[in-house]
Amino acid sequence: MKFTRRFVTLSGLSLLASSSSALRANWDGPITNAMEATDEFWLATDAYVFGYPLVTMEMTRRIITNVASVEGTHGPMGQIIRLREYPNASFRDVTAPNADTLYTTSFFDVGKEPWVLSIPDMKDRYALFPMLDGWTTVFQVPGKRTTGTAAQTYAITGPKWKGTLPPGVKEYKSPTNMVWLLGRIYCTGTPEDYSAVHKLQDECKLVPLSFYGKPYTPPAGAVDPSIDMKTAVREQVNRMTAKEYFTLLAKLMKDNPPAQADAPELAKFAKIGLVAGQDFDANKFDPAFEKRVPQVAFDRIMLQFKIGKPVKHINGFGYDDVTGIYGTDYLNRAFVTAIGLGANRIQDAVYPTSQKDAEGKDYEGKNKYVMHFPKGQLPPIDGFWSLTMYNADYFFVENPLNRYSLSARQNLNANPDGSVDLYIQNASPGPDKESNWLPAPSGKFILMLRMYWPKEKSPSILNGTWKVPPVRKVA
Repeated sequence: MKFTRRFVTLSGLSLLASSSSALRANWDGPITNAMEATDEFWLATDAYVFGYPLVTMEMTRRIITNVASVEGTHGPMGQIIRLREYPNASFRDVTAPNADTLYTTSFFDVGKEPWVLSIPDMKDRYALFPMLDGWTTVFQVPGKRTTGTAAQTYAITGPKWKGTLPPGVKEYKSPTNMVWLLGRIYCTGTPEDYSAVHKLQDECKLVPLSFYGKPYTPPAGAVDPSIDMKTAVREQVNRMTAKEYFTLLAKLMKDNPPAQADAPELAKFAKIGLVAGQDFDANKFDPAFEKRVPQVAFDRIMLQFKIGKPVKHINGFGYDDVTGIYGTDYLNRAFVTAIGLGANRIQDAVYPTSQKDAEGKDYEGKNKYVMHFPKGQLPPIDGFWSLTMYNADYFFVENPLNRYSLSARQNLNANPDGSVDLYIQNASPGPDKESNWLPAPSGKFILMLRMYWPKEKSPSILNGTWKVPPVRKVA
């Protein structure tokens, strides 16, 4: 089926009706007026969609690095942020946190010189260290799946850098000056395992190439008091006018050049004043589009929930099976940015998410649900899997067990026939079933199945030979 822009705009009305109150609050009804808009208007929405990942990455970078020293989930440019424990129910920094890995992350700029990342021997522990460029492409991902768990050293170089690296240092060339390291190290969450992972985190090093092999003390970060540190990144991006948005996008493209494959798309944008490597020419942009373009363009992005080609819907769970590397699929790239910034390559992680039970009804804590895995059909992975509970806003739920996810590390009890049932409800299912209990809130909730390093050979979620089982309400 071919989706014309007019079809997409009309379809957006149904999306709008089911979207969150936060999105509805920013909507002032431009979509109906846009149905007969000019070609220049639609070209501007194309440009908005194209640039959404880069603008969002920049706003995320500003907030995360706007501190003098590492503090919790924030750290200056070029300094590693080491999260020491899983988030709890009070955590609100980002949506959909996980309770499986400890993050080891950093933003750094490779425009002036390369940076050298040293990863210690992980002793066969599952870990991955994806590196994202400014357009959210995972351009390299060292880790157990790809490079093993022995000690490794990499120099991340900029798009224009040429030079010689020290012996034993492998080059990873970033397509952009902006790089986001999003390392994850698996942890069981016990005090003993926390201690073991903390030691590994402390052995991860990031230094400029000029200081490699030398003592290095990172400088204090510069704090900009004008940066909004409280408002969510997506809201800050969405409230920009089109002129503000394209001005920032043009500036960012000077240091973070688009890919060569983007040239045909970029050539079209010159008509509205957007040219890679140049300042935005607002004289070529119709000021009447100031507010309407961002609103309609973001609606097109979120419409991928319903008609996006990569989004699979199986047994009440939906997941995007093209993440991390997007090519010229700009809508999907923007969509993943909007709902899951920092997503891994599909070979490293799949995140089937469910907001409704097998009957298509919202999950509610007053009900009892069971997720049934037949014998031998638990999620097929080479890394790990977990089923995580979130409230309606994608945050953890306070509960008597302080348990936010279920996985094999809970020593799940099997039924006599070898199958496994997971009990999803607000009240305890009883002492004999608590090992398989995922506590739910009293109100509505959302489930996410994380599958790290999914198997590529059958049965596999990647080729459709394994499917997520439905979650059914029981009496």
